Amino acid sequence: MLELMTQGIRLHVSGPFACFTRPEMKVERVSYDVMTPSAARGILEAIHWKPAIRWVIDAIHVLKPIRFQSIRRNEVGAKASFSSTKSAMRRGDVDGLGLRIDEKTRQQRASTVLVDVAYVIAAHFEMTDRAGPGDNPAKHADMFTRRATRGQAFAQPVLGTREFDARFALLPDGVPIPIPDDTMGLGFDTPRDLGFMLWDIDHGAPGKPSMFFRASLANGVVTVPQPGAPEILS
Repeated sequence: MLELMTQGIRLHVSGPFACFTRPEMKVERVSYDVMTPSAARGILEAIHWKPAIRWVIDAIHVLKPIRFQSIRRNEVGAKASFSSTKSAMRRGDVDGLGLRIDEKTRQQRASTVLVDVAYVIAAHFEMTDRAGPGDNPAKHADMFTRRATRGQAFAQPVLGTREFDARFALLPDGVPIPIPDDTMGLGFDTPRDLGFMLWDIDHGAPGKPSMFFRASLANGVVTVPQPGAPEILS
């Protein structure tokens, strides 16, 4: 039986650029209007995650106007093979991992990214059936709070893609969520329909299908359906 964390967390994240890529546009990257729940989960897991817990995103608060910018990036269309990497790890050196980059492997791609973003992620976690006798919600809540307060992470949290790193800070209990200085386009007058948005990947199902939900931005907040909700579509 899953055990719920009784008190959620709120994490402020920001950065100069972000790209929450729409899966239907993989060649030329185009970002969703706001952070996706799966991207928010990835940021929390970068700070603290164990098999004993599962992060659940409750809401995403948008703190700055949604603005896009088109950019062009040089990408490399080749990578070291898995077998070469595995062999190098066994040997303990990097021989054979070099890549020859020429005009054939260098690709220039256009991307439509978000600029100057800031969000507050509201979330909680659940204990999974992989929790051991020493695992409990208080222990993991304390570990996350301590690491987030100190700015520690197991991997650099990113805003969608690895090129766009995220700054983060924990909002202490009792501190209100900031109100956007400019609310234009954030659904304060009329909710803004964001269309179907990626909710997450079902890693436990055959083929790992994507799951979507109809996202709406109301008063600067995207309310995220909970696991198992009928709003989530495969």
